[in-house]
Amino acid sequence: MATKAPNDLNKLFYGDNLDVLRNSIADESVDLVYLDPPFNSNRNYSLLFKEKSGDQSQAQLEAFDDTWTWSHESETAYVEILKSAAPNQVKDALEAMRKLLGDNDVLAYLVMMTQRLLELHRVLNATGALYLHCDPTASHYLKIVLDAIFGGDNFRNEIIWQRTGSKGYQTRRLPNNHDVILGYQKSPASKWQLDAAFLAYDLNNLDPKTAGKYSQRDPDGRRYSLTDLTGPNDPRPNLTYEVMGVTRRWRWSRERMDEAIAQSLVIQPKPGGVPRYKRYLDDQRGKPLGDVWTDIAPLNSQAAERLGYPTQKPLKLLERLIALTTEEGDVVLDPFCGCGTTVDAAQRLGRKWIGIDITTLSVDLTDARLRHTYGEQIRDTYEMLGIPRD
Repeated sequence: MATKAPNDLNKLFYGDNLDVLRNSIADESVDLVYLDPPFNSNRNYSLLFKEKSGDQSQAQLEAFDDTWTWSHESETAYVEILKSAAPNQVKDALEAMRKLLGDNDVLAYLVMMTQRLLELHRVLNATGALYLHCDPTASHYLKIVLDAIFGGDNFRNEIIWQRTGSKGYQTRRLPNNHDVILGYQKSPASKWQLDAAFLAYDLNNLDPKTAGKYSQRDPDGRRYSLTDLTGPNDPRPNLTYEVMGVTRRWRWSRERMDEAIAQSLVIQPKPGGVPRYKRYLDDQRGKPLGDVWTDIAPLNSQAAERLGYPTQKPLKLLERLIALTTEEGDVVLDPFCGCGTTVDAAQRLGRKWIGIDITTLSVDLTDARLRHTYGEQIRDTYEMLGIPRD
């Protein structure tokens, strides 16, 4: 269990994230974990990794071969979990899945993930959260593991991100065009930034419902709707008074009503009519964000931020998750940091960050990405740890 005190520098680790978590990341030192691990998709991305010496590295090749098999290492890891201080429900869940699945590739993958998710739970603050990015290949099994580790009551959301348009014709099933992001809080005290849970209205491309609701316009084109100011059957006498020649029981006190009138936010639609409140569209938070995200496009070959990395996610996706769950200065951890999208998003939003990856390509690419985006001076703000020295 790591006990090292944190310092002010961000950190980029090269190495097995399980080892790094156990040896270098302190308990309750992280505010948000985002992980985009291998999906057990049986895909081989056919990348050629070389060590700094120029030799091809089998370990580096295997890191991008998203195929898992039950092995002696899997059995050892499975037994280690059962003998550990992990909660009994975690052990029960793994034993039940072994009975269900047998000693196969899926179980090997789940054992690998369980080891790491236990450590990630340990390093999270009580006010922290974890978001696991996966696809339908194993998301249903991963949710069982997460329920066992975090507790089902701490499940926050299953976010569906449409990562591509409909694929080619399938003869036996529908094409898969989405990923799943499973969100869990460490405790009910976990942070949630409500203002970030709204999508700003596109005033030039409003949906019909919003356009209909805010159909009236000022001379300058500013959209508004007229809303009722009369109040419920509240017995308080200070809420009954005259406004623009009309006496009613109102929602607001006289003082608040006078302020709104002075700001020209209360109008009388017609002579003698009941005054109403002008609610401007551009003053609203926006459209509430749901758990199906279709507004963040995947990175196509022409995307400016595309680095050629096979599993790269859009920067906007990570910015949204970070904005929803953290405050400025909080620590964001990505244990499978790939090409560095998470750490880039954290840097942009004023968060501290920790990135870990097992391939030198990923660590070097993340380092180059940060220096290209923020200038060479950014290198003074983070440590690179575990890099082999010639």
